Amino acid sequence: MTDRAATRTAERAHDYWDSRHREHDDLTSGGHIGLDHAGNEIFYARRLGTLLTLIGDLASQRAPLFVLDAGCGKGHFARALARCGHRVDAFDVSEEAVTHARADGGGPRYAVSSLADWRSPWPYDVVLCVDVLFHVLDDTEWSAGLRNLASLVRLTGRLIVTDEDGGERSPRGDYIVHRPTAAYRAELEPLGLRHTLFEPYDFRENEVGFHVFTRTR
Repeated sequence: MTDRAATRTAERAHDYWDSRHREHDDLTSGGHIGLDHAGNEIFYARRLGTLLTLIGDLASQRAPLFVLDAGCGKGHFARALARCGHRVDAFDVSEEAVTHARADGGGPRYAVSSLADWRSPWPYDVVLCVDVLFHVLDDTEWSAGLRNLASLVRLTGRLIVTDEDGGERSPRGDYIVHRPTAAYRAELEPLGLRHTLFEPYDFRENEVGFHVFTRTR
């Protein structure tokens, strides 16, 4: 894809997500567009339950976990993790989503940014990116975003991203492309992150799950 085509694709994606966050409710806008509100309530609860198992639902007041929610949408997971005592930074490329998240408050610090552009003065114990990367269609943009997120993980910290656990690249619709697990490992293992777990959502027909990468060096 040429730079100009990639720019047009990114612009269309920004417009799509701003429109989706503006027109749909808190859960549907960042959840499963094919589910009703009740279905998305369950979908969020299932994912949050697994996240709390992976990250921990309690944090020491003396040593809280520093968590980054990359592509936070309207902040559902970021607020939940903040309620558990974690210190949470959160960002999204959609200004509509971030404006909504800031209005809801709840503890996280919010910003507008792309995956590749986020910078932090400190590393994180956990960098989280839920249902975002498979919406990035351009492989160069996907790689840049993934590698930047990896750079933000401290030693022994974890990068948690979501995608299917497949062996082939699988485009679906206008804004989804699932990449094989091997593609994630090829990007992250040279950077010192080892694939340590895949935990599926196990929700209806959804084949996506949490890929956990741990920084070992």
